[in-house]
Amino acid sequence: MSSEVHFITKNFDKYDPMSIDAYLAIGGFSALKKAVQMDGEDIAAVISAAKIKGRGGAAYDMGRKWSQARAVKGDHKLTICNADEGEPCTFKDREIIRRDPFNLIEGMIIGAYTVQAQDGYIYLREEYRHLRARLKNAIRQAEEKGFLGDNILGIPNFNFHIHLYSGAGAYVCGEGTALIRSIEGKAGRPRMKPPFIKVSGAFALPTCVNNVESFAIVPHLLCDRENVYMSHGSGESIGTKLVSVGGNVRRPGVYEIPFGTTVREIIYGLAQGIPDGHALRLIQFGGASGKITDDRILDVPYTYDDLKAAGVTVGSGAILVIDERTSVLDFLRMTQAFFSHESCGQCTPCREGNAHQKILLEKLARGEATPEDIALMKKIGEIMERASLCGLGETAQAALLSAMQVFPDTFAVGGAC
Repeated sequence: MSSEVHFITKNFDKYDPMSIDAYLAIGGFSALKKAVQMDGEDIAAVISAAKIKGRGGAAYDMGRKWSQARAVKGDHKLTICNADEGEPCTFKDREIIRRDPFNLIEGMIIGAYTVQAQDGYIYLREEYRHLRARLKNAIRQAEEKGFLGDNILGIPNFNFHIHLYSGAGAYVCGEGTALIRSIEGKAGRPRMKPPFIKVSGAFALPTCVNNVESFAIVPHLLCDRENVYMSHGSGESIGTKLVSVGGNVRRPGVYEIPFGTTVREIIYGLAQGIPDGHALRLIQFGGASGKITDDRILDVPYTYDDLKAAGVTVGSGAILVIDERTSVLDFLRMTQAFFSHESCGQCTPCREGNAHQKILLEKLARGEATPEDIALMKKIGEIMERASLCGLGETAQAALLSAMQVFPDTFAVGGAC
């Protein structure tokens, strides 16, 4: 039995997303008014109690992140909303921006109040430029109503301004330090840490970066008097999650599921299964940087712990379904071509590793690979995981290395399938 809930998405299609008055009419900014009556540390504690992990892919404890950011001293602090969403098959944040932009703005304001930031940036991916006007409208109307600007809600020194910044389409700018460099007007390339972003981020100021979904959940959580969110899921995976389902399914889309829903319920229930009677070949979790598996995953509950035990991760929330019409090798070649193109070239393991993996996979596809080539492919992938500067290089080989375990016949020399 497939199940879909509406907690994060409860405002979808309930108001005109171009009108702040329509948002106010359904209770908009009630959470902000409640938040300013609380201590920032108490807001962070509410988020931690709900065990919310960042929804951008890293799955870091969000309440802890806000508490740590709040503790950093600084006369001028920043928050950043990462709306780059460049991970293939990930499009949940787009739906939040498109259908509930004022909720995102409200979540950012609450975040700023919590960590004591004065300026915020929304980093919008280039491919979402059609949503730029929607966000600019939401920011402008929030300023006109006194929810943004100086002395918000009449509170002295509660000042917060949101700036909209558009990226140029680089996948690597989904990584926090590369995103920050792009905002600063520099080439979008990652930097070494420390210093950590919370201490020295954009313009060398203390900065807290969160994903769109992470910000969007906060207003709903603060107004959840009946503990609806906490009634879903269990263990370390409490509440609900937005997932983007794409590929060879009848009904691709964004679905809000309670943690614990099985992968089968998501693919064959909500997404209505694979069309034309084709068989499942593989599933990739968390975008192009995610691991792949086969139908053995279908009855595994969608939770952080259960997916990890099954060899994959939640990641960005993407679920890509590939049927028998695409071979595992062709899928890996496509993924490798993507990362070879998107590597910023700054660090040697990623720059050279991706280039050589592409060559080796093409050699395998031609039937010319040797056992030594397969061993080298595995060695390069493991070096990239350990030695790359940022998450792009560290995870670019996730699909390949997991395929070597799940689909060993693909790498049998002379018999790729």
